[in-house]
Amino acid sequence: MSKRNSYKTLKRAVGKALHQYDMIADGDRIAVGLSGGADSLTMMWHLTERLSRIPIRYELFAIYIDPGFENGFSGALAEYCAKTGYTLRVDHTDHGPLSHSDHNRENPCFLCARLRRKRLFEIADELGCRKLAMGHHKDDIIETLFLNMCYAGEISTMLPRQSLFKGRFTVIRPLTHAGEDEIRQFARDQAFPEFVNPCPSAGHSKRQEVKTLLKQFYRTNPKIRGNIFRAMSHVRPEYLLK
Repeated sequence: MSKRNSYKTLKRAVGKALHQYDMIADGDRIAVGLSGGADSLTMMWHLTERLSRIPIRYELFAIYIDPGFENGFSGALAEYCAKTGYTLRVDHTDHGPLSHSDHNRENPCFLCARLRRKRLFEIADELGCRKLAMGHHKDDIIETLFLNMCYAGEISTMLPRQSLFKGRFTVIRPLTHAGEDEIRQFARDQAFPEFVNPCPSAGHSKRQEVKTLLKQFYRTNPKIRGNIFRAMSHVRPEYLLK
């Protein structure tokens, strides 16, 4: 896939999600959860780029929640954002070490993610943002479906647009229709910096196990990924247990 084609692919995917789920309105102040990974950097790039060619205006405020591990990259990320022209707020926490402490060995990722989301909403509120953009993509949504079935005993996943706290905040996921491979290709084409995740659980989570399992399915039939994604909006409750 050429650099031009990777841009067009992501442009279509982001545009489709934004319009299908009415994610952004004129005058919005949007907090952007920036993790430093290819997903959130791609989302930030596209949300910024489209401002040059659309009739509506909105403001973006990137937020990075530093989990507090040694050898973190918050400084390098802040430097990159300053050069790129992004407005970034770095929030230093101890979420990472706390989640991996002796009191929480069973599921450190769950606690760390919950604490991070809580802090994101708090900072978004401080910034006067009523929308929070997250970099979850199509494969994240599929994997969450399987995680919830296997480990929570329920059929549910992330929503492209979700109202929370009695409508006070709205979470949007502009990469809902973008695949992980497409995002990785775009990130390479744009030469995004690669920040090394210092988390000791990186690559060893339950999500990674589900991701590996699904990739085995996809290798047997390339239509499986799309079929699973479409199935989440074609549910037949009369054929589910009650």
